[in-house]
Amino acid sequence: MTEPGSPQRLSDKDIGDALTRLNDLLEEVEQIPGPVGEIAVDAVSALARVYGEALARAIGHVAGNRAAREAFLNDELLGHLLVLHELHPESVDRRVSRAITKLSGPLDDQGARLELAAIEDGVATLRLAAHGCGSAGIADVVREAVLAAAPELSEVRVVSGAAHDTAFVPLEKLMSRPVTDGART
Repeated sequence: MTEPGSPQRLSDKDIGDALTRLNDLLEEVEQIPGPVGEIAVDAVSALARVYGEALARAIGHVAGNRAAREAFLNDELLGHLLVLHELHPESVDRRVSRAITKLSGPLDDQGARLELAAIEDGVATLRLAAHGCGSAGIADVVREAVLAAAPELSEVRVVSGAAHDTAFVPLEKLMSRPVTDGART
């Protein structure tokens, strides 16, 4: 609930809808032939540069305040804008690692583990060790979370199996005979 007199904030869904609409409008503007289209594109570009500078100044103001910086970096919209303007202070690897860390609790609760295998040529590869038929749904959630943290990635691949898992079977298990009707034979 907003305070009386304070501006109404957009929900994440509203922001997504607005960004989709903005993208559609920009595509239309780019198709306008002649000087009017060029002027409109130049106006949008100039506006984006000014907002980029404002964003750079804002991140500079919160740089010394750890809590404010973290809040700033954890905001999905601000994170996207920082990436768009090439201002994000964290590397892609670091942001993907942060997303994985945020997912760890819920994944642990489901008996799943996730780790970053590599980031190469704009593609993040993650290893997911999960059991059951719900792992496909988990992979979708992982992709969404990682792309939200690092929107400049072109793809997120989620592959099965964890790099540090081994298929170790104790020797005594291999050497023992199978159990039938509750008794060893």
